[in-house]
Amino acid sequence: MASILSDDIDILAKARRALDGSYTPSEDEDYMSERQLDYFRVLLLQWKKTILEASEGTLQSLQEGPIRDADLNDRASSETDWGIELRTRDRQRKLISKIDSALRRIDAGEYGWCEVSGDPIGINRLTARPIATMTVEAQQAHEKREKVSRDD
Repeated sequence: MASILSDDIDILAKARRALDGSYTPSEDEDYMSERQLDYFRVLLLQWKKTILEASEGTLQSLQEGPIRDADLNDRASSETDWGIELRTRDRQRKLISKIDSALRRIDAGEYGWCEVSGDPIGINRLTARPIATMTVEAQQAHEKREKVSRDD
């Protein structure tokens, strides 16, 4: 799980590097100004593009043919690696859905505002997690409720 999360962070970092580094949103500006919204729109589109490019590599490998390791241990290891790769791609497919949702929120003028409280999510949180839909406090309360309901 930690490896998958680190892959997501690496892909987001790669998307950030692809942006023109001349602008970074700050807390000193008007919250969700046109410039900030444009920054997050471009970041989200670049993140999505980076994910799709990574998945093309997986598709190419799948099309090259089945695993043909003669040794059973090597074959099992290769199949395990493929399973992990495919789960990672499925996770990223779900992430693309969240990116698309964030882009729709930008277009609707709802991006950057907590879907629970209506409060600003915050530039720092959105910079770290551009698909965030809740403030840190609302997210923690949500996770706590979720844990309590699972324990029942």
